[in-house]
Amino acid sequence: MNKSSTILVTGGAGYIGSHTVVLLIEAGYNVLIFDNFSNASKESIKRVEKIVGKSIPVVEGDIRNREDLKKVFENHTIDSVIHFAGLKAVGESVEKPLKYYDNNVTGTVTLCEVMSEYGCKSIVFSSSATVYGDPHTTPIKEDFPLSATNPYGRSKLFIEEILRDLYISDNTWKVILLRYFNPVGAHGSGTIGEDPNGIPNNLMPYITQTAVGKLSCLGVFGDDYDTHDGTGVRDYIHVVDLANGHLKAIEKIDGINEVLTVNLGTGKGYSVLDMVKAFEKASGKEVPYCIAPRRAGDIAKCYADPSYAKEVLSWEATKGIDEMCQDSWRWQEANPKGYAQ
Repeated sequence: MNKSSTILVTGGAGYIGSHTVVLLIEAGYNVLIFDNFSNASKESIKRVEKIVGKSIPVVEGDIRNREDLKKVFENHTIDSVIHFAGLKAVGESVEKPLKYYDNNVTGTVTLCEVMSEYGCKSIVFSSSATVYGDPHTTPIKEDFPLSATNPYGRSKLFIEEILRDLYISDNTWKVILLRYFNPVGAHGSGTIGEDPNGIPNNLMPYITQTAVGKLSCLGVFGDDYDTHDGTGVRDYIHVVDLANGHLKAIEKIDGINEVLTVNLGTGKGYSVLDMVKAFEKASGKEVPYCIAPRRAGDIAKCYADPSYAKEVLSWEATKGIDEMCQDSWRWQEANPKGYAQ
């Protein structure tokens, strides 16, 4: 993809989307953000504009709404799409599966239909390590069996299959599936970061909000897993490293003639309590925690074998647990109420 290309970023105001927009613009790409702001703030875009020093065109719309998408493609020449837009809370997906299938799966089908109509057949999809279900061994390679333990993960798995079928039906499509492990951290400036609605679903904002007293106690879901301290082990990846994986995918996508499926993780597993201790060290704050029952759909261990990403995308994670925690704390300390100042 050449540097004069225009990249449509669906969900570009969200946590991973906003960090990716920064890197795309800093690399010289033209970016257009499409977001319905159901789980994101318009303030995040203002902050991104402050970081990159230029205004960014934004279209407010829903990926399920064909007319919203048509306006984008009629008014702009889009060369490729990075598709982040989607609901992402595992617990909520168990309670409201139809909401997740409608938003994530139906929305993606509509997006691809409109892309095809306007001759844009290049997509980088925001998938997830949840498509591996409960893996029998770790580290996890891209060719492991696929399954899912919750509707959120199943929606990602369905979309992957839809995109593979789309490529089989028309091999002029360029498709890269990026399977994320667990994004944490924030931009080094402390200007943008993770700002979940209500009680967080992800570990790091839960830790940071507990450290500042916004929440009284970190709920640790299960301490009887088969791990070194009984708490769940995950592959935490700095959001800037993750965003850089999307930049590498955009640089690569024109040259592929297959559906490229790539893990984005560090290859290291840290438990919930490992993350608590690292955050206490980074912030100098105590993080009180209480043990709660296991959550439906959670698994004991999940971490990547990231070697294929290095081979095909020339990408690898560079930021460790200390930097993840320091950047998370810088964001939380500067923005105790997130984007709602």
